Amino acid sequence: MAPRREPESHREPESRDWAWRVLDTPIGPLLLAATREGLALVGFHADERTTRRSLSRLRHAFGREPLPEIPHLTTAADELTRYFDGGLRAFTVPLDWSLSAGFNERVLRELAAHVPYGAVVGYQHLADRVGEPGAARAVGAAMGSNPLPVVVPCHRVVASDGGIGGFGGGLETKRRLLALEGVLPQPLF
Repeated sequence: MAPRREPESHREPESRDWAWRVLDTPIGPLLLAATREGLALVGFHADERTTRRSLSRLRHAFGREPLPEIPHLTTAADELTRYFDGGLRAFTVPLDWSLSAGFNERVLRELAAHVPYGAVVGYQHLADRVGEPGAARAVGAAMGSNPLPVVVPCHRVVASDGGIGGFGGGLETKRRLLALEGVLPQPLF
């Protein structure tokens, strides 16, 4: 059963203040972008080329050039650093959901609110939780569209057969995040 289609807005995006930075982490550089509403983007593999492409998309999405800094950006960077150091289990930085919509946003909000550190959930179970039985594949697509990975923990969604499932940041990154949270054993080397 396919997820219910929600009407798409055809209005022009509202111009918004935003800022960005690249944060070095144990899983590689992450591109962080935030607005005055909250953290809007966490992007994997933030090398120069990937960052340049992402910034172009963000300029278009937010309708203006970035500012040097926004407080939510500092909060997000601090919290992510503490998470990777093992000192943070729940993020408190506000989230700006403007880069997600419809079914994908509903699934991601459910995931963020109800799948805590150290826990996992199956794609089908998550589909059931948002009232869309049979939409496990659509949940997988929602995970792939997640603009806020790590903070909105799509790494905690696994296959019902016990497999690790897919991950936009790469399976090794997913394994490392699950090991950090104690779901999988830490790698030996």
